[in-house]
Amino acid sequence: MKSIKNGLIAITLLLSVTAATAQIKNVKTETVKIFGNCGMCETKIEKAGTQKNIALVDWDKDSKMATLTYDSSKTTREEILKRIAAVGYDSEKFQATKTAYNALPGCCQYDRAEATKEEK
Repeated sequence: MKSIKNGLIAITLLLSVTAATAQIKNVKTETVKIFGNCGMCETKIEKAGTQKNIALVDWDKDSKMATLTYDSSKTTREEILKRIAAVGYDSEKFQATKTAYNALPGCCQYDRAEATKEEK
């Protein structure tokens, strides 16, 4: 029963991502590393980067990798990553301000020394 429920959840998620992507025109997809720790980070990162019919962000907490799918005529990878940095999350391209990082809940405060080391 549990495997059926998990299967239905996976199918629903796949269909919702497919439907959201179908609305984006001039699609460009890229993968970038964004630092974070937990499910709350995932929610905040995806919410900050996603814009209806323009950009969709899907972040994986285990790999710390985000798939950015966006309309290249309306936004850029840099604009998406700046919005994510503005809410406190470092990426391989932009570092969040100290104020934004410090405003994150304790569980979301990742090791910034590791993030800085990976950027170089």
